[in-house]
Amino acid sequence: MDFENELIPGLLIKRYKRFFVDIKLKNKIITAHCPNPGSMLKLLKKGNPVWITKSNNEKRKLKYTLQIIEVDKIKFCINTHITNKIIQESLEKKLIHDLNEYNLVRPEKKFGSKTRFDFLLYNTKKNKKAFLEVKSVSLSRKEGHAEFPDAVTARGKKHLESLISANKLGYESYLIFLIQIEKCKSFGIASDIDPQYSKTFEEALKKNVNVLCYDCKFYNKGIKINNKIEILINDR
Repeated sequence: MDFENELIPGLLIKRYKRFFVDIKLKNKIITAHCPNPGSMLKLLKKGNPVWITKSNNEKRKLKYTLQIIEVDKIKFCINTHITNKIIQESLEKKLIHDLNEYNLVRPEKKFGSKTRFDFLLYNTKKNKKAFLEVKSVSLSRKEGHAEFPDAVTARGKKHLESLISANKLGYESYLIFLIQIEKCKSFGIASDIDPQYSKTFEEALKKNVNVLCYDCKFYNKGIKINNKIEILINDR
């Protein structure tokens, strides 16, 4: 998936009010949109190299969007808004082997009255349906290892519970973690950060929720899905 425009390098000054970030560009300071509501643990040190893009929308109050932060020479894509775009592109191009049997993809589908999953997938030949929920991963506290979540996530726990419910009603249920970090070889649940999410995740595994994990490859114009990553259970 390509970014809207070319990446512009800068240096991080600070993030505040969750969705605002000050960036130093050469000899000036600009305020950009931070498209990540999470804690962004380990990423927000002043002086970290960053890359931003400029929007084509002239009506936007914030003309720039933060896309990438570099920590210890490792790039982290922090834009959670593009995660589903990467997955949808990957589904359409048949890049996720475990989901290749599904030939129709429908984004943002309701389940019940209070849940909306990222995708509803169809295998029209077998009359088979599956819900797919996507999680963006931008936490790494150990070299080569990614984790989720980076903060307590009641919403994430609810999605797990809903995937279990959907499975009971005859749907296939899938959860995919997309690691938007370079050079990660393994993935695990950050049980110390959110013990309740970890507990529900283990229950979901027992209830036949299918869990997948992929990393991403960064290139000059964007970011795309890369390799399937090993999921470590109870690794911390």
